[in-house]
Amino acid sequence: MSKDFQIGLVAAAVALPKEYETSESIANASGIPQHVIETKMGIVKKCRANADYHPSQMAVDAAKYVLKDVDRDSIDLILWTGSEHKDYLVWSAGIFVQRELGLKNAYAFDLSARCSSNVLGIKVAKSMMQTDSKINRVLICGGHRTGDLVNYQDPNSRFLYNLSDGGSAMLLERDGFNPILESKIITDGSFSLDVIIPGGGTRNPHHQNMSKEEKCLQVPDVAGMRERLADRSISNFIKVIKNAATSSMSKPIDYLGLLHMKKSAHDEILNQLELKQEQSIYMDHYGHFGAPDQVLSLGLAERRNLLKKDDHIVLASAGIGYTWSAVSIKWEKPCFKQITLNEFEK
Repeated sequence: MSKDFQIGLVAAAVALPKEYETSESIANASGIPQHVIETKMGIVKKCRANADYHPSQMAVDAAKYVLKDVDRDSIDLILWTGSEHKDYLVWSAGIFVQRELGLKNAYAFDLSARCSSNVLGIKVAKSMMQTDSKINRVLICGGHRTGDLVNYQDPNSRFLYNLSDGGSAMLLERDGFNPILESKIITDGSFSLDVIIPGGGTRNPHHQNMSKEEKCLQVPDVAGMRERLADRSISNFIKVIKNAATSSMSKPIDYLGLLHMKKSAHDEILNQLELKQEQSIYMDHYGHFGAPDQVLSLGLAERRNLLKKDDHIVLASAGIGYTWSAVSIKWEKPCFKQITLNEFEK
């Protein structure tokens, strides 16, 4: 990629709620022993927002850190990569973020690939900037409250118990540092009906007597999903990570920013890639936000001095549906503006 078309990640931030849910409370609600919650599911605690902290505000809060000392009139595009479970149904959250931040010269749209939305957002933003010379700065942001959608009494959805709440923002800039390199995405429609919220769509519209269970994520065919995932999930993770990495740099991966998943799956991915534990961060004190996981992982790595100039970084995720995604970045210098983590690091 020539310098004229280099697109860089120049700023990033996360905005996390002060509140959290502990492994003990999840154990009490689900009936699963606390040690299983912590050691197998990998949840010591996870971020949970109060009733008044909505996804749009999480995105705005993270974006304010990213845009500090940046001319807001210079933002050309806003991509909402937050949750589909947002403030209102059938609502354009990105345009609301535009209003709240006063980004009058930008236009906005919502983009969704579930937990892969940030990786897809980076790919889309880079492509648009390369093909439209008028787009020089892109804000990618979103908020998540998917912790609302968990039913601890449903044993079929145990792999979703790690869902948590928080927001992230990234600023991409033409000719910026930390250049975005190559990406790879795989989708598999055979999983498209495996995780759904039964109530609220056109098949089962909202009504006053809708049960709590109908408003939560459910897995209609848990046995079939497990069988198919066992055959494809790790292999597809490895495919997208290796493809993005080898298409980008001859240098091996130095740091892998992964979404939160059960510990055994996290370790298996590192093992197959021949990476050491210190080349990634297991986020058992934060939970699985959705798309912000990789942003938080990168911020933690920067804070802990795990990144150095010219490192080869890969951000990888998977979204229910299923979408596996990865993007490579050449690390040149720090870019994080804010990580509100003090409460969670105690």
